[in-house]
Amino acid sequence: MYAADATRDLWRREREDRGPAEEQRFLRAQHDDLHLSEVGDPVRHFLGAPAPEFADPVTGTTPLLGCSCGHWSCRPLLTIITTTPETITWSSFRQPFRKKWGELAMGLYVFARPAYETALAEPVHLTADPLRTLETE
Repeated sequence: MYAADATRDLWRREREDRGPAEEQRFLRAQHDDLHLSEVGDPVRHFLGAPAPEFADPVTGTTPLLGCSCGHWSCRPLLTIITTTPETITWSSFRQPFRKKWGELAMGLYVFARPAYETALAEPVHLTADPLRTLETE
């Protein structure tokens, strides 16, 4: 949802107007998860030490979300993950194939490291997509 809000006006400049309902569907569906089989070690990945195929040594970014088409590298949401003994910070969100957009207007997200590492070690498994639930209500 945050990525949708941050990219709405940017996409409007590039896409023809198809009405608010289609726009909302597009914005909410622009990203999908990263599959664990691709990521390898999710703990290392989300601590800012991704597998080489995910790392961007030039920008120092790590993908948080992949593209909804199923190929993570098509339209990922990238961020810089900075770690300290106390915190994990996500900053400088970008779309790599939309360089003219620059840094997206979202974040700085700072997490307490112990809680963040616990969430990575013991993820909550949802039975349904909460955004799809909101759409049907």
